[in-house]
Amino acid sequence: MARDLYYGDQARKRLQAGMNQLADAVKTTIGPKGRNVMVAGFGDRVFVTNEGSAVVKDFELADITENLGAQMLKQVAEKTNEAVGDGTSTAMLLTQAIIRGGTRNMAAGVNPMGLRRGIQGAVNAAVQSIGESAYLPKGKEDIVQVASISGADRQTGEILGEIMDQVGQDGVITIEDSQTMDTSFEIVKGSQFDKGYLSEYMVTDTEKMEAMLEHPYILFTDKKISSLGDIIPILDKVAQCGRKLLIVAEDVEGEALKALVINKLQGAIDSVAVRAPGVGERKKALVDELALLTGATVVREETGYDLKKATVDMLGEAEKVTVRKDRTIIVGGAGDKAAIAEEIEKLRRMLAEAKDEFAVDRARERLGKLAGGVAVIRVGAASELELKEKKARVEDALNAVRAALAEGIVAGGGVAFCNAIPAVRKYAQQLTGDELSGAQVVMEALEEPMRQIAQNAGFDSGVVASEAVKQGNGVGLDVITGEFVRMAEVGIVDPAKVTKLALKNAASMASVFLTTEVDVIDPIDEAWLRSGGKTREESNKKVY
Repeated sequence: MARDLYYGDQARKRLQAGMNQLADAVKTTIGPKGRNVMVAGFGDRVFVTNEGSAVVKDFELADITENLGAQMLKQVAEKTNEAVGDGTSTAMLLTQAIIRGGTRNMAAGVNPMGLRRGIQGAVNAAVQSIGESAYLPKGKEDIVQVASISGADRQTGEILGEIMDQVGQDGVITIEDSQTMDTSFEIVKGSQFDKGYLSEYMVTDTEKMEAMLEHPYILFTDKKISSLGDIIPILDKVAQCGRKLLIVAEDVEGEALKALVINKLQGAIDSVAVRAPGVGERKKALVDELALLTGATVVREETGYDLKKATVDMLGEAEKVTVRKDRTIIVGGAGDKAAIAEEIEKLRRMLAEAKDEFAVDRARERLGKLAGGVAVIRVGAASELELKEKKARVEDALNAVRAALAEGIVAGGGVAFCNAIPAVRKYAQQLTGDELSGAQVVMEALEEPMRQIAQNAGFDSGVVASEAVKQGNGVGLDVITGEFVRMAEVGIVDPAKVTKLALKNAASMASVFLTTEVDVIDPIDEAWLRSGGKTREESNKKVY
């Protein structure tokens, strides 16, 4: 099959044209006064969003090579979102800015390899500077500010501030639809452990890649299940009850795993299999706690129970179970409250009497499985479109809070990037030639987030960026009041982790682009390239 080849500037220009169309659509959403984007899909499906990641998900171009450029930029957003769940728009904006400066320098004769080295070194200097300026949230109000800015809503910030105060940094937080127009939260009894589904075919929500089981039965066993005969009897019993099933076992493989997947795909019974948490005696203890929480009897051969003869009475129950790639969350277990309270008191005594750090950690872990809470945020809205938008914002806010607690916060509004320019300038003093040009490209790009936020709010972006760089020390424009302020002092902050990762991912993709010399396009894959690897129905969407 003959292939189309594009070389040098011709190759890069077509890729860049696609990148620019996506970046230009996304960057209008940045900042507290960001604008909306309308996305029209298959049939009558239309939604309006100012969430950059939502625009990215449904973006494609008709031109094959331009769409390839858009897909490259989407990778920046996806990589950033997977890592920290926020900062996708900023990452794409920075990528566009670095590529724009890089191609301008290459047109003037700068060698792309030297340019790339300069860019990478300058970004490392900027990331280090941003990290050094970060500080951990000092209290609940800092958490509220981070969440409010990321979620573009003070109520969301206050809800997350209260939740973090109650369940802590490592607490389990889930987001659900509300049956009313109001957004609220509650802390319910629940538990989680770090094991996920054994097959992606068990997923019920392909967008979030998670399996949701409402009011399921739960089977706990220490057996490695591989035989079809081991699993069919209990599957039949659960199916007759019209319920769903979570299996927590040593392992599930072979014919047994295949049977679970086939039954799920055929609609016979929704089931998810996960491995039990822990190892050795710790595994046994953790499984016992989970069984107590859900009212189950653990099927163990050593206690005389045979999996083939397991009954529904031996199964646990819960209000809801969410299983992700690497985590299982159980909410509203149906265990006996008195028995659970007794076990909690026993574990608290063990914790108080523990003599070594290992025993303390184990007792605390087991206690957390029983006494820990799960925060449930119920998002309300007047329409499906508004609900989708609000849930995306709450998810962004939650991810931003987790990132802030992990690596601290920095001045927001693009100020952290501008404040890193002196560090890059200092680094650039040791450079010459092409590498110096690369560092200069980064210095220009670091102003871009602030410029775009100002532009979206109707201010002169050049004047705003110039004043912020001149003043330094965390000073930037509060676009709501129109005044230059110390951003952190008025609660305009961003997670350092998100800020650093957005810049690193942008530089990585920009470096790949700037050193790309040939595009090879296979005509047989035109439809696939246009859709970014999606089906025709999934990809028949346009952005206005």
